[in-house]
Amino acid sequence: MANGTYHESVSVLPVCVRLSLWATTAYAGQRTIEEALDRTHPDIDHVAGDIDRLSLWRDLGERAVLVALPRPGNLAGMPHGSAELIAAATDAGECVYVPGIGAALVPTIESFGPAGDQGTRVTWSVYNCEPVPTHALEALSLSEIEQEFRQELLEHTRVIEGLDAKPWVGSPFRSMADGLSNRQWGLPDGLPPRAAKIITMAALVSVATELGLSDQAQSQVLTSTVAERRRIELTRLDASADSAMAAAATVAALSIAGLRPSHRKV
Repeated sequence: MANGTYHESVSVLPVCVRLSLWATTAYAGQRTIEEALDRTHPDIDHVAGDIDRLSLWRDLGERAVLVALPRPGNLAGMPHGSAELIAAATDAGECVYVPGIGAALVPTIESFGPAGDQGTRVTWSVYNCEPVPTHALEALSLSEIEQEFRQELLEHTRVIEGLDAKPWVGSPFRSMADGLSNRQWGLPDGLPPRAAKIITMAALVSVATELGLSDQAQSQVLTSTVAERRRIELTRLDASADSAMAAAATVAALSIAGLRPSHRKV
């Protein structure tokens, strides 16, 4: 999620995480597709593209919309697909897909309008991909996802704290992170508690890494060598957070869809 600059938004969750969970609640009959899209895009001024495929996929029998948060060199959670899909998804850093039919949606998020009065537009593009067997997804374990993420968080934090770099001291970043952490996450009710905990914990880590990787924060580090080492560790930590968030959201979506009957508590 980190990209070198910090922009405040209504939600710190990737739009594909929100779409995955809210669309799956619609597939489960808890709300309409239109309501799910409203909950997905509270901070988006204009939604365009192939988003109507969600209704088609539901009518064709899909029960869950799943999410991946890929990046170059790390395609964990991505369905197999064309080079065009992989390029678009890694460039966006996110996508959703349906496992039965084999299809994906990738968002392009842009600003529009004159300076000082800009809005945000998301355009959804559809791609084909290979179906994903649900038995492979059912093997995901929330306890293992959380344990691995906590271990990676501890390891990266130790390395970062060992560097001679304290960009939070005397800066506004601490209060900015605290303000974001107090926001509503916009998650549907009824998620497995552990999945919700992992998603929010990963989102908080992503907020911290995005702030830490901002140009302003990096400029406060004493030397360029330390700044580069710190950048590498924060980038790795951000990748770990994305992987944990996507895996937990996938488990949550499968649970909403009733596709994890043997994993009700994990």
